[in-house]
Amino acid sequence: MSSTDSRAAIFAAIRANRPNVQPPQPDVPLFDTKAPTDLVAAFSDMLGKMGGSVLDPQGQYPINALRAAVANKGIIATAVPELHGDPSLQIRQVLPDMDPHSLANVEIGVVRAAFGVAETGSVCLTDTELQVNTLGYLPQHLIVLLDPARIVPNLHHAYRQPEFHEHNYAVFQTGPSATADIEGVLIHGAQGVRSLRVLFCAPQAG
Repeated sequence: MSSTDSRAAIFAAIRANRPNVQPPQPDVPLFDTKAPTDLVAAFSDMLGKMGGSVLDPQGQYPINALRAAVANKGIIATAVPELHGDPSLQIRQVLPDMDPHSLANVEIGVVRAAFGVAETGSVCLTDTELQVNTLGYLPQHLIVLLDPARIVPNLHHAYRQPEFHEHNYAVFQTGPSATADIEGVLIHGAQGVRSLRVLFCAPQAG
């Protein structure tokens, strides 16, 4: 009997003798007693510690601040409607059927997060928000729009969000790409975006 046949026989025996009982899943608490009261402040603090930053609109309408942040910065790939139709910008609209490699020469990618996690300063990006998964990694820089009302306290809450049940792809992105070698030298952007900024902005109505 070959090793492949032996392996198949072992797995067949396991399946045949497996008890037909589904054990109950444990009831995991949400640890709300330790959740911060100001989720925006907690998220911003952790984002900064992970190398990201908050894009401060400085009193401007958030979308105007976004346009100012990307103006004259080269090719902008956007998966958000807020930047569509602006002739003053080099906009490349991200569409689901486009070649993922076509985003390799993009300077700034713009995407909206499904939600944020205050505990880690992470944003959740799904296939719906990204349209093309490489939007989160190939651009030199990434700007993420995040509705402040969509920040959850911790990962226990995050795992209960519908995005983990309704999408084929979902990723937590925390700050820019960070790679350290054995000597402790930290490099940003070697395996992903060089910078990640978050703009607190509710979705446009309609």
